[in-house]
Amino acid sequence: MAKQRAIPSGFMTVGEAAKKTGVTVRTLQYYDKEGLLSPSAESEGGRRLYTDKDFITLHQIISLKSLGFSLNDIKQRLISLETPIDVANALTKQADDIREKIEQLTASLKAIEQLKAEVLQMQTVNFKKYADIIVNLQMKNDSYFLIKRFDDDMLDHIRNQFDKESGLNFMDRFNRLSDEIVQLQKENVPPESEKCQQVVKEYWSLITEFTNGDMSMLPKLMEVGNIDTAANVWEERQKIVNDYLEPALQVYFSKSGINPFGEVEG
Repeated sequence: MAKQRAIPSGFMTVGEAAKKTGVTVRTLQYYDKEGLLSPSAESEGGRRLYTDKDFITLHQIISLKSLGFSLNDIKQRLISLETPIDVANALTKQADDIREKIEQLTASLKAIEQLKAEVLQMQTVNFKKYADIIVNLQMKNDSYFLIKRFDDDMLDHIRNQFDKESGLNFMDRFNRLSDEIVQLQKENVPPESEKCQQVVKEYWSLITEFTNGDMSMLPKLMEVGNIDTAANVWEERQKIVNDYLEPALQVYFSKSGINPFGEVEG
């Protein structure tokens, strides 16, 4: 009884605090050691004492930890709780953290569902391709599904030729140019016209940039780009691009003296 009377009203020992909050004594001691949550007071006998205010801080710690934040991150995010405004700000920050985590988890879930769909279309188990697809999904590269069309040699070339930034930049330029080509097709611009030939020149420049001048890659690229039946919007657009470009490229090669499958002529 004397032991109990030594504890001031409104304070709890580490054991009582652990029982009330559902965490272990060791966890509270660890948080104290790491500077995350130190007890508000100490009894005459040297016992470390907690208050209800400490529970609010502990709730912040547990919530942020459940969201995947490291202890160092949590230290930076803990907010002083001296006034009602402080408490409201802490709850607002916690709500913002939860929303951010929900967005991240939603994006991860979408990526997993998309990967599952792609995996079911592939004929063999290829974890290297799976990893590439996941990376491109995380990059929000809408052309991620093309990866399943590439063989390992082509994928190795892409990894060596492009990093994240240059890869996204290349696909952005490719897609914008493809949109221009679709517009030319809608306007019935003749393949031999100067307007069309300028766009074809840019398109061929992208191809040589992608291959890094190695024309032995062209047959594989043509195989990848050959679309009989479009399965999505990107493929529908690319089919239009391919059909329009075929005669336009022949005109361009003839005028430029280029033989894409051999040496440049005269």
